[in-house]
Amino acid sequence: MHIPDNYLSPTTCGTLIAVMTPIWTVSVLKVKAQIKEKKETIPLLGVAASLAFLIMMFNLPIPGGTTAHAVGGTLLAVLLGPWAACLALSITLLLQALLFGDGGILAFGANAFNMAFIMPFVGYACYLIGRRLHHEKIGLAVGAYVGINLAALVAGIELGLQPLLFHNQQGTPLYCPYGLNIAVPAMLTAHLLIVGWVEAAFTVLVFQFIKKAAPDSIYHAATKNTKVHTKAIYGLLAGLAILSPLGLIASGTAWGEWNKMELQQRLQTAHLATRAPSGISHGFQFSALFNNYTIKGVPLPIGYILSAVTVLLIFFLFVRVIRYDQNKDS
Repeated sequence: MHIPDNYLSPTTCGTLIAVMTPIWTVSVLKVKAQIKEKKETIPLLGVAASLAFLIMMFNLPIPGGTTAHAVGGTLLAVLLGPWAACLALSITLLLQALLFGDGGILAFGANAFNMAFIMPFVGYACYLIGRRLHHEKIGLAVGAYVGINLAALVAGIELGLQPLLFHNQQGTPLYCPYGLNIAVPAMLTAHLLIVGWVEAAFTVLVFQFIKKAAPDSIYHAATKNTKVHTKAIYGLLAGLAILSPLGLIASGTAWGEWNKMELQQRLQTAHLATRAPSGISHGFQFSALFNNYTIKGVPLPIGYILSAVTVLLIFFLFVRVIRYDQNKDS
């Protein structure tokens, strides 16, 4: 679901950045107010961002030779509240794009809109309905399933609109070459049949684990000045980091996340075109430091673990900086 650069037109990217800007602004204001009320939000922001990053490292095999992954958007919304989840997921997506080349720099607004806004807010709304009906687990599972599928649907629409809106005089697509009739079913099929169920199961299992091990970490359960016991959560993060190479078992690139050469080969195989659209071939190029979670000279599984550990350290420092600023202001 991480849309790469040049699959969306600059107009689309700019529009979605503009849409996300007020959402990010409100998120920051809401989180600042939440931190004043519950200082435990500070470490939980780092934990939530780390958890989302690690979840997205576990690729799932999809029929047709592609892959996909869970996100944890609803889980984060339940742990932190939807506004804090939006901020944590946005930071995670930005780090993935800048450091690992997972998702585009220009497409950051689109990816954030899909995974950091639609997913947690829709999932959280379903969770609240289930909670009010005294079926918390069902609401949580439904929220996780519906949230990730709605995000996939919107991503498919964003991609599928490109050839309709942006093409040359001959009608040749300039960016994503697949229309709505291909992009939407491709995105939805994988998530409706496989990824949505994994997202729901993982969300419920981790929620149950945290509810038993650190119940005060849950957004609704936490109270002012309540100490949050995070040792079990840190153990969960460490375990996921060590197990992250399991994400390499599923081979293939997620649908719509191909590089220029992979896309060109797919188009040629399907006899749709001989080369990738010009916007993709000659568009914005960015080389991430650890592209595709690889570290030069290091075996890929070890590189995967080191990438995970690197992110955990980055978020740990991020939390320390926020805490320092909060103590300084107070």
